[in-house]
Amino acid sequence: MTMPVFAMILGGLAVAPASFATAADPLTQPIVYGDTEQWNRPHAPQRIYGETYYVGVAGLSSVLIRTDDGLILIDGDLPQSVPLIEANIAKLGFQIKDVKYVLNSHAHFDHAGGIAALVRDSGATAIASPSGAKALRDGHVTPDDPQASDTQGASFPAVARVREIRDGEAVRLGKVAVTAHFTPGHTPGSTSWTWTSCENNKCLDIVYSDSISAYASDGFHFLADSTHGDLTPSFRRSIQTVANLPCDILISTHPDASGTDERLAKLAQQREPNPMIDPQACRRFAGKYEKMLDDRIAKEKAAQAH
Repeated sequence: MTMPVFAMILGGLAVAPASFATAADPLTQPIVYGDTEQWNRPHAPQRIYGETYYVGVAGLSSVLIRTDDGLILIDGDLPQSVPLIEANIAKLGFQIKDVKYVLNSHAHFDHAGGIAALVRDSGATAIASPSGAKALRDGHVTPDDPQASDTQGASFPAVARVREIRDGEAVRLGKVAVTAHFTPGHTPGSTSWTWTSCENNKCLDIVYSDSISAYASDGFHFLADSTHGDLTPSFRRSIQTVANLPCDILISTHPDASGTDERLAKLAQQREPNPMIDPQACRRFAGKYEKMLDDRIAKEKAAQAH
């Protein structure tokens, strides 16, 4: 979530059949605020590289990885994104029931809001960091989240099956291993994911980076205050973690945060050379958001001085 205040509008109470979301489905009722309509514009599915595919909406990433033993999905976007994600999976010739795991970057409404419905429809298990898993189970951001004071919109559909993962642990399915890298800062449970995808006997390192932006509710401080110590050292470590990952292809949770949207648009026009391949993308992305953190901390220090 990249905006400090939002409102969630929930609709009817009837539960839709597991394979079909309807307007009365409580797990796909729209969250309406700010840019959600813009974010949720349809986006055609695309093969990024090898068996890695973009299945998300225009403004929010969701990535599918095919393995010999089933599918892995990363992020579920908004609740109202679920029909679009599931349609994209079907357009690629895959079936939602073959999704075995749904991995989460961070538990905000715009990346975790659709996970409950996707887990229900597929029978999959959601996987997140311990802090992220708690938020998914509760259907609510954790109390130490930088945007937790925005109580009006802190909730999203709770997820039924959630498994915790350790930092550096890999989710394995078939011959694919997707590794968790804890990158706390944007949220306490933020997690970036990496894996290798191969095409024409050439294997590349793919990074799905969580948000590393220093957004927070009014009144929250990344510097030490009465509720917590100084969060900036761990945030800087997270940014450097992303910068130093083996990174041939970068996908960010919001495509426009890293130029993923522009590279996907080029990919729709040409595959060779593949415009998604950019070994410097992670370092540029990290540099951009380290500057944002620097600016945020400078403002906090200036406010403390008065």
